[in-house]
Amino acid sequence: MQIKNEAMLITYADSLGSNLEELNEILDRHLQGVVGGVHLLPFYPSSGDRGFAPMDYTKVDPAFGDWSGVERISSKYYMMYDFMINHISRQSPYFQDFLEKKDESAYADLFIRYKDFWPGGEPTAQDVDLIYKRKPRAPYVEVQFKDGSQEKVWCTFDEQQIDLDVTTETTRKFIADNLTFLAQKGASIIRLDAFAYANKKIGTNCFFVEPDIWDMLKLSEQTIAPYGVTVLPEIHEHYSIQLKIAERDYYVYDFALPMLVLHALFSGKVNRLAHWLEICPRKQFTTLDTHDGIGVVDVKDLLTDEEAEMTRESLYSQGANVKKIYSTEAYNNLDIYQINCTYYSALGNDDQAYLLARALQCFAPGIPQIYYVGLLAGVNDIELLEQTKEGRNINRHYYSKAEVELETERPVVQRLFKLLRFRNSSPAFDGEIEVVTVNEQELHIVWRHEGCGAKLEADLQTKDFRIMRKEAESDWEAVEV
Repeated sequence: MQIKNEAMLITYADSLGSNLEELNEILDRHLQGVVGGVHLLPFYPSSGDRGFAPMDYTKVDPAFGDWSGVERISSKYYMMYDFMINHISRQSPYFQDFLEKKDESAYADLFIRYKDFWPGGEPTAQDVDLIYKRKPRAPYVEVQFKDGSQEKVWCTFDEQQIDLDVTTETTRKFIADNLTFLAQKGASIIRLDAFAYANKKIGTNCFFVEPDIWDMLKLSEQTIAPYGVTVLPEIHEHYSIQLKIAERDYYVYDFALPMLVLHALFSGKVNRLAHWLEICPRKQFTTLDTHDGIGVVDVKDLLTDEEAEMTRESLYSQGANVKKIYSTEAYNNLDIYQINCTYYSALGNDDQAYLLARALQCFAPGIPQIYYVGLLAGVNDIELLEQTKEGRNINRHYYSKAEVELETERPVVQRLFKLLRFRNSSPAFDGEIEVVTVNEQELHIVWRHEGCGAKLEADLQTKDFRIMRKEAESDWEAVEV
């Protein structure tokens, strides 16, 4: 199914209901017209990181169902699947075969062995300092082979996520084979997770290494283009990288929007948000919340350091039940670039502020993605957080079918659904945008297309807003949300 200019739900297979069958029922019962697409977070057998340590892309984790369950959803919604272009599970048959057979393994070339990569087998202190890391040391894990020998292999993230060597023919065939399989299984978009980490090169920071990274993107794109499927590279970094990718006509993520909207709502000032709406890519997916935390690094230079710090501090002081410790080692999270919190709780569980945030997202350039917790205006799940000591679980509540039934009756959720139905159905959003800064605290965003219009008038200080619509040959009228 082709991508539609309609909101996309982001969900795990077992987060709205306990499996794919129940998710399908919830989509049919509650979300028709509310979302037009579904980003189904990794549903493959996995050994960690909530699906992001995949063992086999050709299978669906039996706990969720099977391919028929995925395909039932893809027959009604445009779909996004994940492909972890940077890594594969330590428990995958590929890596297990490598551990058993070492150099004789057909998959030996899939992985980056320190002894082959670094001159002398080890990076210098200068090499390690240069690398864009997720750990306070060189990115490796030490493994033991069946013959008793030990080696270091590249490992950027969790120890269950072993990095792939994207320069070898073995890995390129692996990538092409799996992308092709997913493209034929109902995907409209394949999200290239951890994309910027894929290429490693001595003398660089091993993050978005040019020109190599462009070859990787082109290979991925050309592999699935014959099936009418597109790629979406996932990168959390300086906004200039998104602009650079957008210049080559790829879809990108707007990961800057979450903090910019929070800044506007906390400060009551529209200037930073309005500037971004003017310059941001038009061919993009927007987010306020995802399965990870609220990204901070993405707004570097869009907010001053002082403004970014004010936004962070306001989130902690005004947000509901959110503490700094939840984003630290105590809760298995050392990522200083993200804050663990639901977006609704970041705004103090305030219905009006939250609906204004979503209205701003719906009127921003791009296709809005709504994380399942955000779709139900979910609060921080402190119980799951404390039970697991996993910081990101504060925003990963498991909703039963009965809970969904109750949550969808809340006025804030009903109003959000009305907003999304309007966003999905108005032809104005296929046209051109005009951003008007009325004064320091008021912002108007207007979309126009072939005589149709959609207008958001928002006061960031008071949190009051109204939405107007215009059909061809008619006057502006208020939209009830």
